[in-house]
Amino acid sequence: MEREYQVGTKNNVTVFTGIEIEHTPAYGKKTLFVVGIHTADELAEIATVNNCDHIYLGANHSYAPMDYDQVISWELMTLELLRKDFWITLDIDSKFYEFSEDMMVSLCCYDKFIPMISVKLPYITNLNYNACVKIDDRDFKATNPGVWVHHVHDLMDRKKFTNWSQYGKDEIIK
Repeated sequence: MEREYQVGTKNNVTVFTGIEIEHTPAYGKKTLFVVGIHTADELAEIATVNNCDHIYLGANHSYAPMDYDQVISWELMTLELLRKDFWITLDIDSKFYEFSEDMMVSLCCYDKFIPMISVKLPYITNLNYNACVKIDDRDFKATNPGVWVHHVHDLMDRKKFTNWSQYGKDEIIK
C-alpha cells in the first residue's frame, strides 16, 4: 500500500512506528505498526528497541487470510505477543470477521487485545441525517440476541474522528 510517512510517500513498508492516533483503548501509545505476518520474537525485539508497548497488527489492510492456515498463523503471532505483555490491536476487515471468528474468541480472552473491525463505508458524508448502520447477524436468530441500529451521524462524533493528514508522521523501520 502506498501511503505517507515522515520521510515521504512510500510503498511496500512492512514495519513502522508512530503514536496511535485512532481513538481506541491504545490511543496516544507509542506503537509498532506491522504489515503482514512476522515472527513474534522479531516484533517483540523491534517494539522493545523502539519503546513501543502497543503493536498494531494488520496495518495497511494487510489482514487478508486466504485459508484457515493463514488465520492460524495470525492467531499464533498475536497470542505470542499478548503473552509477552504487549497491547495488541488486530485490524480485521469485516469481510474476514466470520471466517476468523474462532481466532477472535481465543484472543478476546486477553485484556490487552483490541479487535479493530474495519467496516468500509465510502462516501459516508453524502448520506442524509436519517442514515443508520445496522449491526446484524448472518441470519434471523443465528448467533446474536438481536440487532443494533446506530444513527450514522452519532457515529461520526468529532471526538472519534482521525483526519487522513494525521497519518503521515510514522517512522519506517523496514
